[in-house]
Amino acid sequence: MVRLEDHIRAIPDFPQRGVVFRDLTPLLGDPAALRAAMAALLAPFRDDRIEVVAGMEARGFIFGALAAWELGAGFVPLRKPGKLPAEVEAVTYDLEYGRATLEVHRDALAAGCRVLIVDDVLATGGTAAASVDLVRRLGAELVGCAFLVELAALNGRARLAGERIHAVLRL
Repeated sequence: MVRLEDHIRAIPDFPQRGVVFRDLTPLLGDPAALRAAMAALLAPFRDDRIEVVAGMEARGFIFGALAAWELGAGFVPLRKPGKLPAEVEAVTYDLEYGRATLEVHRDALAAGCRVLIVDDVLATGGTAAASVDLVRRLGAELVGCAFLVELAALNGRARLAGERIHAVLRL
């Protein structure tokens, strides 16, 4: 049995002093750990008829694209500003160490399509809440949010009150 915790490295003071970054690259480099992580991430959503997975830049692209492949769904990237070539919808939000903006093509999601948001880590919930906002602005139906790791002490879950949230690990 693979212990996913053993494949996550804690890097103190990155990207700035006082922040502990959870590095998932060891997990990504281990095929058995990656398979186990994806199975656990998607288990609650396998029967939910997910049509599109939305993943946030950048690590959400990795887990989101894998999730889309596993679910037989499409993938929509939620990008940093200036990266998408067509007309976009944008949301600016607070992070634990600054501000950020996410964008999505306005035609990326059909009204009513069933969407699962996927990211690697749920921290303060700003990125996830912005993603939920973008999905809903485009008229899609949010099925839930899936995270590999939830940093429980940062209480990001509170910013997603009322949403279906699944986190494989709570650290």
